[in-house]
Amino acid sequence: MKTFPEPSLLHPDSITPEIHQRNAHIAQAMAAMPEWWEIGAPAFRQKQREGAGVFPPVVFSERARTRTIDGPAGALRLREFLPAQGQARGVYLHIHGGGWVIGGADMQDTMLMALADHAQVAVVSVHYRLAPEHPYPAAPDDCETAALWLLNHSTAIYGTEHLLMGGESAGAHLSAVTLLRLRQRLGYCPFVGANFNFGLFDMNLTPSARAFGDERLFLRTLDMVQFRAAFLPGEHNLLDPDISPLYGDLQNLCPALFTIGTRDALLDDSLFMHARWLAAGNAGQLDVYPGAPHAFFRLGDAHGQNSMTQQIQFLCRQLQPPASTPKENT
Repeated sequence: MKTFPEPSLLHPDSITPEIHQRNAHIAQAMAAMPEWWEIGAPAFRQKQREGAGVFPPVVFSERARTRTIDGPAGALRLREFLPAQGQARGVYLHIHGGGWVIGGADMQDTMLMALADHAQVAVVSVHYRLAPEHPYPAAPDDCETAALWLLNHSTAIYGTEHLLMGGESAGAHLSAVTLLRLRQRLGYCPFVGANFNFGLFDMNLTPSARAFGDERLFLRTLDMVQFRAAFLPGEHNLLDPDISPLYGDLQNLCPALFTIGTRDALLDDSLFMHARWLAAGNAGQLDVYPGAPHAFFRLGDAHGQNSMTQQIQFLCRQLQPPASTPKENT
């Protein structure tokens, strides 16, 4: 019997001194950042764009194109990248992270261009509405609208009917919610692959999320509580699959890649969701990176480079035609 993941990857001894040092640097840099709920989400979003904290200022690519479609609350913008060369083999619907409060579809152009060029896909990232100005269900509604639009227009616009979906953190959560909504609405899953990067799948908070504490490696227990309060003000059933997809019926969904670091507060979310994904009869791959914190592949280190390679390879595999079965001689 094969164990998922390999137990050694979860052992503290698998974390190198370099990773420990890098994490200490991140926590120190993040400690100087104000809390978004103290200065307000708009002010924090601006600081994020200016490069406050660990990440450099946002680089906006001239290759990006903006497309506007009809959304639940008016115009819904999509940020679009086409492969640098050749025809797109598929379309990757990208949903950005940021705790449903911060981040944006235009804040990871370099990553999205890499996916477009190396996986040979058109990338469409959703400018979904953010909390606390637009709480649940605004963001899931926008993502579902974008997915349905692609289902109806991808062949005419991008020349392919093969659809993939994925995102980071809150974007992984919204991707899972969107897939469940589509299967319920359509009776089947129209996407051929899902790319879940360090997602939150249980709004009630898994054990690793509850026990993470105050070390500011991008995402602490307090951060999750504050993000949840902004996204879900008032009373909600946190076990509702439209809020916590971990508790949904996961049957008849597409193959998925789950990526997580062992110093991420959301470690259990990926471990649990991957296990339930497999138990529901779906194909699933779990990639675990020792010592990697939340959002780690944006740091550009060896873990991040390896993760990007794995994501590209996963997307490419889902776009390969199924192997034909040789006919027996009669």
